[in-house]
Amino acid sequence: MPKIIFTVDQSKPMREQETPGHNRWHPDIPVVDMVRPGDEFRVECREWTDAQIGNNDSANDVRDVDLTRAHMLSGPIGVEGAEPGDLLVVDIMDLGPVPQQVGDAPGQGWGYTGIFAKANGGGFLTDYFPDAYKAIWDFHGMVAMSRHLPGVRFTGITHPGLFGTAPSADLLATWNRREQALIDTDPDRVPPLGLPPLTDNALCGTATGEAMERIASEGARTVPARENGGNHDIKNFTRGARVFYPVHVNDAKLSGGDLHFSQGDGEITFCGAIEMGGFIDFHVDLIKGGMEKYGVTTNPIFMPGNVEPRYSEFLSFIGISVDHDTDTNYYLDATVAYRRACLNAVEYLKKWGYTGEQAYLLLGSAPIEGRVSGIVDIPNACCSLYLPTAIFDFDVRPTSEGPVREDRGQCAVTS
Repeated sequence: MPKIIFTVDQSKPMREQETPGHNRWHPDIPVVDMVRPGDEFRVECREWTDAQIGNNDSANDVRDVDLTRAHMLSGPIGVEGAEPGDLLVVDIMDLGPVPQQVGDAPGQGWGYTGIFAKANGGGFLTDYFPDAYKAIWDFHGMVAMSRHLPGVRFTGITHPGLFGTAPSADLLATWNRREQALIDTDPDRVPPLGLPPLTDNALCGTATGEAMERIASEGARTVPARENGGNHDIKNFTRGARVFYPVHVNDAKLSGGDLHFSQGDGEITFCGAIEMGGFIDFHVDLIKGGMEKYGVTTNPIFMPGNVEPRYSEFLSFIGISVDHDTDTNYYLDATVAYRRACLNAVEYLKKWGYTGEQAYLLLGSAPIEGRVSGIVDIPNACCSLYLPTAIFDFDVRPTSEGPVREDRGQCAVTS
């Protein structure tokens, strides 16, 4: 087993760990350990909300989750010799839930998918599903099953939702400036257009005193992906993947967490993956001057892993850039088109007895594929959602006999 260079006791919040992680991006967060190019090592991770969500049949915890605490990041890990302008080469050797543990924290034999309330984060379909809901998933080796979504089982594509390098001071200032400008265009919007720096519940690693106060007041929230990597939520960042991260500070300062047992493309419920704590094994290397050599200036590039389950049959749902509720046409808007593809899939699954909320949770967590199919044929962009038929224990395909509607229970709801 590789050397563990960041450990997590899953019975304790991140703030109480022997070496605490962090939940803001800032160049001055101290490194917790150093590795060399060519090293292999293990990082243990806390679930992204710091285990605020429980294995129960109520979604009140999702409704009331404190997002100022997110995300719980392990690190930063310094890489000897890394300098601004380099590319940090990160190979994902292995990852999974907390090994050989059963307990109360997500990742200890179970995980969850949540639909976040519109007033607290929202999701891709938040105008259609404004309240909080939840599904608990039990892990059986590589397979996930849920008492809240009967009739479904699938092999997870385990992956980290969030890893990245530290920003430079200039890059951090750029993030804060441009995101505040976006927020200022509609400052009272619910959910908000962005999340500016916030000192509440800021976790600054091992920094103390004035450095801790500065990090808390300036540090960028970890919700979106940015130039350093961050919260990509790409399901193909799995075992065997290689990621080329831009280096913006000396030692690179690699950090991350937000491990997922499975996820559909888009993670559409906001907390749409099967969330868990666990471990991830890395191998690192450097390409000196790699940002200039390969034109990697704004975002990482990656080579996907090759261990995902292979499905041979799909039901594919199409969406175009038309809001059918208001009969409004949008010009080549892929977001509107993919939203409609998702809604079309939800309506189809309801015909088999699932509630809309169950269908929404399924599309966020199962290994669906989302594709931009056409963005040139004015005025309508076309997006598609590929739903594997093999994840159901009944025949979900259309036939002349019509769908067989059954009582498929309900997900966890709020009281």
